[in-house]
Amino acid sequence: MGTLQINTLGTSFEIQAKEDDAYLKNLLSYFNQVSNQIEATTELKDPLKIAILSGIMICDELYKEKKKNAENIDKKEDLFEAERLTLQMIEKIARVL
Repeated sequence: MGTLQINTLGTSFEIQAKEDDAYLKNLLSYFNQVSNQIEATTELKDPLKIAILSGIMICDELYKEKKKNAENIDKKEDLFEAERLTLQMIEKIARVL
């Protein structure tokens, strides 16, 4: 169980989570990176709006990764099915010969 002191976007608090401290620090660092990028590329100054937009951007990344992984799983299942059918054909050919 880890703890993390959060000081970002004008707020400060501490959390506890099942993950270790280093992992939590990496998450916060990534969130801050996204938030800083939004601040640098937009006119937004309201911390709440920056936090919401940061959350949406990170959700977008997660959604795209999940979709990509699902597509990869489908491709793998198709390959397994093709392999199974190929082995069946080879077996039938071997019996005929």
